Amino acid sequence: MNSILATRAAEIRQEIKKVIVGQETLVEKTLIALLAGGHVILEGVPGLAKTLFARALAASLQVSFKRIQFTPDLMPSDLIGTNVFQPDTHTFKFLPGPIFADILLADEINRTPPKTQSALLEAMEEHQATVDGISRPLPEHFFVIATQNPIEYEGTFPLPEAQTDRFLFKIKVDYPTPADEMTLLQQEPFSSRVEDIIQPKASAEDFALIRKEIAAVTIDQTIYDYTLQLLIASRQSLQLALGASPRAGRAWIKAARVLAALRERAFVTPDDIKELAYPILRHRLVRKPETEIEGVTVEQVIDQLLASVEVPR
Repeated sequence: MNSILATRAAEIRQEIKKVIVGQETLVEKTLIALLAGGHVILEGVPGLAKTLFARALAASLQVSFKRIQFTPDLMPSDLIGTNVFQPDTHTFKFLPGPIFADILLADEINRTPPKTQSALLEAMEEHQATVDGISRPLPEHFFVIATQNPIEYEGTFPLPEAQTDRFLFKIKVDYPTPADEMTLLQQEPFSSRVEDIIQPKASAEDFALIRKEIAAVTIDQTIYDYTLQLLIASRQSLQLALGASPRAGRAWIKAARVLAALRERAFVTPDDIKELAYPILRHRLVRKPETEIEGVTVEQVIDQLLASVEVPR
C-alpha cells in the first residue's frame, strides 16, 4: 500500500527533527488531530519546546501560523479582530485578528479570563468568527494548538468543560529521555529562523489525497460497539462526576481512522481505540472529589475503563 499519508508524515517528522529532539509521540498525535479536523491542548512545564514545535509543524506544512500570548488583560477583539473607522471613506474596515490563520498557537490559554477563552468556541466548532453580527470563515485548515502549564495555577482560569470538550486531544509533553537531552545539550544554537530551516513537505493536493485515504479506512461494527461500551462505562463510573460526551465518541472514531491510515492499514483495530483513549479522554473525564482525595489520576481511571470492557476479537 503506497500511502501518501505515511510518506508525507515521515517527511514531516524528519523536518521537525531538525529543530526538535525526540518527542515522537507529540508529533504523531498532533498530526492525527490536525488530519481528523480537531484541536489539541499541549500540557507541559515551561522549556519543553511547545512553541518551537508549533512553529516547526506550520513550516513543514507551508501554512500560515500565528501565535498569541494569552494574558489576563486579553480581550476577545485582540483575538478575533475588530472594525476600525476609516476617516477618509467614512466607513468601517475589518482588521482580522490572529485567529485568521491556519495554525493558531494559543500560548498559556488558561491565563486569560473566560470572556476571551469563549471567543475561541465558535471558531473551533464552526470554523468561523463573528464580529458585529457578520460571520467570517476561517482558513480551511484552521487548527488550534493550546498550551498550558500543569504546575503553576496562580492567576489562571481553568477551561470550562464546554471548551475542553472541543479539543480533540490533550497531549502530555514530558521531559526528553536522557539520551535525547544529551543530544539537545550538544546541539548548536540555530543560526536561522525555524521557517528558514524547515522545508514544507505537504501541499494542498496532498491534503486532498490524504483525506481520500482516511475516508477509505473501514471500521467493523465490533469497533463501534467497543467504543460505545467505553463511552457508557465512563458515564457509569463511580469515580467520575462527568464521563465522555457523544462528541468525544465521534472524535475517537475519526482519530482512529487517521491512526490506521498513518500506519498504512485499511481498517481500524481495537488497539487503535485503546491507544487513543488517553489523549481523547484525559481532559474530558471529571473525577469526583473523593476520587481526587484518594489520589487516583485520570490515567488510572482510563486504565480501569479499558480493563472493564471486553476487547473484540
